[in-house]
Amino acid sequence: MTELRDYEAHLPIGALAQDFAADFDLKRNLSTDSKGTLMLSMSLLSLTASTLVYAASETTTVGDKPAEGVSLTVYSSADPAGFDPQRFVQQQRMSGMDNVWGVPGFGVVKSVRKLTIPKGLGELAFTDVAAWIDPTTVSFVDLDDAKTTVLEQNFQFDLVSASKLMEKFLNREVVLRVAEGDGAATVSGTLLSANQGQAVLQTAQGVKIVPMNGAQVQLGELPGGLLTKPTLVWKLASESGGEHLVRTTYQTAGMTWRADYNIVLDDADRSGAITAWVTLMNLSGASYRNAELKLVAGEVNKVQPRGGAFGAPRRMAVEAAAMADDAGFTEKEFSDFHLYTLPRTTDVLQNSTQQIALFPPIAGFKVKRELVMDFSSGMLTPGAPILDRDFGVSTKQNPAILVSFENKKDNSLGMPLPAGKIRVYKEDSADGTLEFVGEDLIAHTPRNETVKIRLGEAFDVVGERTRTDFTIDNAAKRMTETFRIEVRNQKSSAQKVRVMERLYRWTNWKIENQNTPFEKLESGTIAFDLDVPSEGKKVVEYKVTYSW
Repeated sequence: MTELRDYEAHLPIGALAQDFAADFDLKRNLSTDSKGTLMLSMSLLSLTASTLVYAASETTTVGDKPAEGVSLTVYSSADPAGFDPQRFVQQQRMSGMDNVWGVPGFGVVKSVRKLTIPKGLGELAFTDVAAWIDPTTVSFVDLDDAKTTVLEQNFQFDLVSASKLMEKFLNREVVLRVAEGDGAATVSGTLLSANQGQAVLQTAQGVKIVPMNGAQVQLGELPGGLLTKPTLVWKLASESGGEHLVRTTYQTAGMTWRADYNIVLDDADRSGAITAWVTLMNLSGASYRNAELKLVAGEVNKVQPRGGAFGAPRRMAVEAAAMADDAGFTEKEFSDFHLYTLPRTTDVLQNSTQQIALFPPIAGFKVKRELVMDFSSGMLTPGAPILDRDFGVSTKQNPAILVSFENKKDNSLGMPLPAGKIRVYKEDSADGTLEFVGEDLIAHTPRNETVKIRLGEAFDVVGERTRTDFTIDNAAKRMTETFRIEVRNQKSSAQKVRVMERLYRWTNWKIENQNTPFEKLESGTIAFDLDVPSEGKKVVEYKVTYSW
């Protein structure tokens, strides 16, 4: 026998299964266990799979109840290059929530709490929901009575504010205390209008226009129809009623996160120490105290309204890294994604950003530093041979400084690294302080892959590339090009420099007369590895022949 669980948030599963059985004359396949839980035979289970809406987050039985509390899963589509949480927070302070739709991400809130369910038909107000909730995503499950059904749902968000209160008091008596000379005066009357910083009152002396700037307003009792918190109001049907354990789930805008890394290199640039943080931002209009926090890694598709505030549909790139430690997130496979859970609760407060350790600090992993010259970076092999003799001639540059490391377990690492910004520091031996030496962005990097960071350009190493010869024979469909590349090192120590060359004129090429061995990296890319002595130089010369 297999237990039939409550997979549909808005339908009583018992009634649904009984109706299904009646339709197919299969009531003989239904039974109940000692606790009254509906049971279903395997023969019927295969049929109901296409009928019931499965939602793993809503599976429950009356006898297997979760603990009270809130859990939060945050998704992000933030671009690490341009996303700055502080900019959104500052906008929030200045203009309220008008900018929340620009926040690159969303949250899924799951709350379990005890609520008093009315018996029969009745209404239930559910407060403390996010101001930017998507009401169409709300799920309701009565964990004590599977037959409780939601008939209607209303999201009430007409919250108390100064302007709304003034609107509610139109054609009602109000009292304003305003500055007058060195003192203050009291004006009372019927409020006719209140906009553009002025109030219009019908007083015993006639109509008066009173500036609202700096005025104190006295109103009567709070009128009906205004709330202090966003509220969901459900119309329910329940046979039992009473205090029940209820689980709700919904999506909200205004939440996102990003990953940040800090690496400290040793003096020789051979090993490093890394710390990683999740920067979490909450502008959803609600706080989540003692929340279980989760992140999901993968490409989760989320359809956005066309032409709306979100723009065109896009995938939500949500990624996170983890290690099994209380100082960071734990990871497990979840469907085709990865689920990362903080093994402790945390307070996620509204209108705030916070940093949480992504994984514990790691020291002593091996790194590799190299200087790379790429004179023709960005040039791609064209659809036809490039015959212009003046294309891509002499150039001069400083090499890029690259630091790389293997994201492997045997290198003290070996966890998925989410896309984010990596900042690199080195210690100044003179005073022991850390100095910033560069930063870069990384894409989502699975375990066992290589991470490369570009820190900048070397100051004391210079490369110069000169074309020394060019020939073309259109009849024979052949051309040759000869280059001389000189790398000069003015540092006090020898430097290893990799010179990359893009053979961009055509796909069919052959290297001839080179004075230095090369490595073929791709179909149109080769590299020369040079050991350049201190205050010395190295010269690479080669000839390439193209044919078509």
